[in-house]
Amino acid sequence: QVQLVESGGGLVQAGGSLRLSCVASGRTFNRYAMGWFRQAPGKEREFVAHISWSGSRKYYADSVKGRFTISRDNAKNTVYLQMNSLKPEDTAVYYCAAVRGEMYSYSTYGTTTEYDNWGQGTQVTVSS
Repeated sequence: QVQLVESGGGLVQAGGSLRLSCVASGRTFNRYAMGWFRQAPGKEREFVAHISWSGSRKYYADSVKGRFTISRDNAKNTVYLQMNSLKPEDTAVYYCAAVRGEMYSYSTYGTTTEYDNWGQGTQVTVSS
C-alpha cells in the first residue's frame, strides 16, 4: 500500500497550463504503475493518463492527448501531470491512483476499480 498526496491544482484561464504532482509514501514506489483520473460535478470519474512503473509506457485519454503529459521521478516518489492548452471542460477534481504491477490494456489502466490506492484529489478550474 502507498499513500498518495496530490498538489498543484488551482484556477487558470483557458489556454493556460498547470502541473499537478502526486507524492507517494513508501519505498516500493517504483513497483507501482500510476494513473491520473478526474471527476467533474455530476459526472463519473474518468481516466486521464497512465504511466508504467518504469515510465517507459504512457497512455492518454483521447480528450487530453497532445495537451497533457504524464511523467514520474522514482527517486522522488512523485508522478506529474503537465497540463497545457487547458480548456473549460478540463475543470474537475484530479486524482492520482496507484496499482502494484503493470497494466497493458485500456480495460485495466482506464478502469478505476483496477487501482487500489487513491489520493484525496486536487481541484482544477479553467475559466473561459
